[in-house]
Amino acid sequence: MSTIARYVREGAMSYLSQQYRVVAVVFIVLALLFSVMAFFGLQNRWVPFAFLTGGFFSGLAGFFGMKTATYASARTANAVRHSLNSGLQIAFRSGAVMGLVVVGLALFDISAWYLILDHFVEGAGSGHKLVMITTTMLTFGMGASTQALFARVGGGIYTKAADVGADLVGKVEAGIPEDDPRNPATIADNVGDNVGDVAGMGADLYESYCGSILSTAALGASAFVLNPSMQAKAVFAPMIIAAIGVFLSIFGIFLVRTHEKASMRQLMNALNRGVHASALLIAAATFGILYLLGFSNWLGLSFSVIAGLLAGIVIGQGTEYFTSHSYRPTKAIAESAKTGPATVIIAGMGNGFISTVIPVVTIVAAILLSYLSAIRFDVAHMMSAGNLSLGLYGIAISAVGMLSTLGITLATDAYGPIADNAGGNAEMSGLEPEVRRRTDALDALGNTTAATGKGFAIGSAALTALALIASYMEEIRIGMQRLGHSLLSFANGETVEVAKASFVDFMNYYQVTLMNPKVLAGIFLGSMMAFLFCGLTMNAVGRAAQKMVEEVRRQFREIKGILTGEATPDYALCVEISTKGAQREMLLPSLLAIAVPVVTGLLLGVPGVLGLLVGGLGSGFVLAVFMANAGGAWDNAKKYVEEGHLGGKGSEAHKATVVGDTVGDPFKDTSGPSLNILIKLMSMVSIVMAGLTVAWSML
Repeated sequence: MSTIARYVREGAMSYLSQQYRVVAVVFIVLALLFSVMAFFGLQNRWVPFAFLTGGFFSGLAGFFGMKTATYASARTANAVRHSLNSGLQIAFRSGAVMGLVVVGLALFDISAWYLILDHFVEGAGSGHKLVMITTTMLTFGMGASTQALFARVGGGIYTKAADVGADLVGKVEAGIPEDDPRNPATIADNVGDNVGDVAGMGADLYESYCGSILSTAALGASAFVLNPSMQAKAVFAPMIIAAIGVFLSIFGIFLVRTHEKASMRQLMNALNRGVHASALLIAAATFGILYLLGFSNWLGLSFSVIAGLLAGIVIGQGTEYFTSHSYRPTKAIAESAKTGPATVIIAGMGNGFISTVIPVVTIVAAILLSYLSAIRFDVAHMMSAGNLSLGLYGIAISAVGMLSTLGITLATDAYGPIADNAGGNAEMSGLEPEVRRRTDALDALGNTTAATGKGFAIGSAALTALALIASYMEEIRIGMQRLGHSLLSFANGETVEVAKASFVDFMNYYQVTLMNPKVLAGIFLGSMMAFLFCGLTMNAVGRAAQKMVEEVRRQFREIKGILTGEATPDYALCVEISTKGAQREMLLPSLLAIAVPVVTGLLLGVPGVLGLLVGGLGSGFVLAVFMANAGGAWDNAKKYVEEGHLGGKGSEAHKATVVGDTVGDPFKDTSGPSLNILIKLMSMVSIVMAGLTVAWSML
């Protein structure tokens, strides 16, 4: 068991070190670019350094989480030999390392930068200093976003190339069990689970966590700029809520336990017990925090936070319903396997399309409730200048609420690959059948928690991206002031000082309306980006998987004795194929996500960029939910058959669901999860490049 775990650990660390070398080159080039922009007055001089620290801590969080996960798999398999509860607790608490490292490093980075900037930045007037500090801090989110995209795309390509090769050739063609040591791709498959769903997910949610806190702080500094006594409290409120959430997440982690004969639903309830207890406690704590800070509308802002918390829970429950084989939708997909793989794919896609309703309606409700709560339900004056700023602050702080329990929420996601690897370890080590039965139960639960975690990540990305779009206008204001542009001049002859201009003033100045062709062009480009990005990543998985399939077939054909257990497969070569494929294929989609907002800003200006961000957010959010849920349902339909239903393993129904799962793999683990990073990265790039966009528009 230790030997197999060492193979996986060495493969994972080898991949991660190669990925970090590639990413380091990209970061150095971008940091130099930002330095040049700062030299010409187009960028704040702190941005290159903040950008590097954001990427560094994001990568560090992924490294720590994966280091723990690769040690935990064998220990989980060993613990399951004694009881199901022992295995659950070790896997879940190991996943909690990922969750707590992410929130700990994020809050450390945010706090450190606030102290540094507070010491060095000098404000030009009352309230202006905090606006400068918070908008500067926003830019280090681009470092986290860039690192997250490379981690998600590269890890997703790696894991799915290995998974598809292992499943298609091993299960379908050779007819050997999953994680069988005779399968040459099995070590690469187990490595991929860690690099994609631990390091990748950790970097993804690190970025969302930072983005939600920083965008809320920036919007708070702007909304209360004329009230210095409340301005600082509005900036600190999201940080305090997030910090309290860390301790309440730890409390929830210790509530997760189960009994030996637990069903799938009971195992899920065990995890939900910890998540819901943490959410309930942070909801109660929020009222006290905002009341003690002295907000006049502390009750309304507290309900904004609760709207985000409830949205996260509802999205998670909706995802569980559409992806868990305890419920009708996934069972229906499995039953469609009676007529072959084509009907499995049709049923899975239909299920995925329908599953978008709950998350979209939930996010819409959260946006409206958090906005209206923040402005005291003053519907008649929703778009007034003061109410708009405060309402946007309410939406942003609802995203903080959704992510305030990230310590335990991310633990439920990182738990999945640990349980999956534990099952692989048990199979390859030849442990007794009862151990494999228990690890299969934990693994099936992990598939659902992974799908739930992806739904949560996508939902939080939608709220965070919306807050970032609002923060973009603050960065436009700073960019104008940096270039010496102090007045907004309108067609009717009126002028407004840039420092005092409201969101509505900026919208009118840049003519951001649905009738502006630049806005419409940007919306179409943003919508296209979501589909283009999915196409590139899906094709990348296909090319890498094709090489893996050919290699596994070659080894079965040329290395005599593999299938009889008399010869050992060349695991290292399969790991190398996945590693090289991921490194090569991740560059184009990632660089495209960085380049398109810059080019749009130069060609279409601020209206085009806002259209791009809105189009990308709308189409990307819905598409990401569809892909994640369809992929998760296909995976669990296969698990349902493997548990003995519809003929069990080796049956025609099983082969059909394996094909469906193979199609769903890049849906749920590569393209879908990468989309939520895409919509946030485009927002972050736009924010960092706002000075260049403004300068170019003024030429």
